[in-house]
Amino acid sequence: MALVVITGVSRGLGHAMARKFAASGHTVCGCGTSETHVSELQKELGASHHVAVVDVSDDHAVESWAATISEVGTPDFLINNAARINANAPLWEVGSTEFDQLTSVNINGVANTIRHYVPAMLSAGRGVIVNFSSGWGRTVAAKVAPYCASKWAIEGLTQALAVELPDGLAAVPLNPGIINTDMLQSCFRSGAQGFPSAEEWAEAAVPFILSLNATHNGQSLTVPGF
Repeated sequence: MALVVITGVSRGLGHAMARKFAASGHTVCGCGTSETHVSELQKELGASHHVAVVDVSDDHAVESWAATISEVGTPDFLINNAARINANAPLWEVGSTEFDQLTSVNINGVANTIRHYVPAMLSAGRGVIVNFSSGWGRTVAAKVAPYCASKWAIEGLTQALAVELPDGLAAVPLNPGIINTDMLQSCFRSGAQGFPSAEEWAEAAVPFILSLNATHNGQSLTVPGF
């Protein structure tokens, strides 16, 4: 069974993945920023799993979290899912604080987890880093330019990481597809209801992620069916 580290498990895709991985017999080490949601998920998953309050944009917090998880083991899968999206607006109307907060999570947060988890994976000579991209990391849309920029950055960052990794490891930018989450509702409003729930998505996404290995290194992938 695998040790799976997941960021952004407070809600949405991260929450659904954590529950599905755990139900499938894998050990989950997750983080989120909502103390209430983290506590509830920890209670649901049980003592064999580890869920912590961590802001991935804080490098020192990620360093401390990774040191704690190192006592559990080395990740087989490092899944960078945590992300923010801007309120719908043209780029020139997005304030600098909102822009900076988004990129600090969506880009810096991914770099932080890589910085503090990947060295152990290198030492073990195995593991898959899955950085969540988006359809908007390969195309664009109006009024979500900061989010698009961050996900295009994830595509490039992951491709560069892939050529740096030795044999036995893989880095994959993964487009999860279109799923009815709070994030999608912020963009699509009531139109989000026409898409699958995070729980329905996780039923297909978790087995797909578990199928990834070193042969997928550098491939820009999308969860099939979504």
